[in-house]
Amino acid sequence: MRQVDINRISGIGLLVFSLSASVVPWLLVWLRGFDQPPLADEGAAAHIFQLSVAALLPVTVIFFATADWSRPVQIVKRVAVPAVLVILAFAFVFYYERVYIPAHF
Repeated sequence: MRQVDINRISGIGLLVFSLSASVVPWLLVWLRGFDQPPLADEGAAAHIFQLSVAALLPVTVIFFATADWSRPVQIVKRVAVPAVLVILAFAFVFYYERVYIPAHF
């Protein structure tokens, strides 16, 4: 497999894992209901978030290792959306666990 193909696939992986880290936990919490008290176990949303973030590490390393560094602007463009999604995911988890739950339960 060529380096370009590996980079393209790892770029898709970055997007998929960052999207699943940000959207799926929020969606599961929303479907379960914000008015429900937190479960004793972390639940599926936390596990999906943890697995997605853990999967981001090797995919990110592969992406940067196979990137064409003669065009750094294109690399930044391809990483910008996944980076914003991961930041939003961590912001949601922080808000939900540290602000919302203590205030409502």
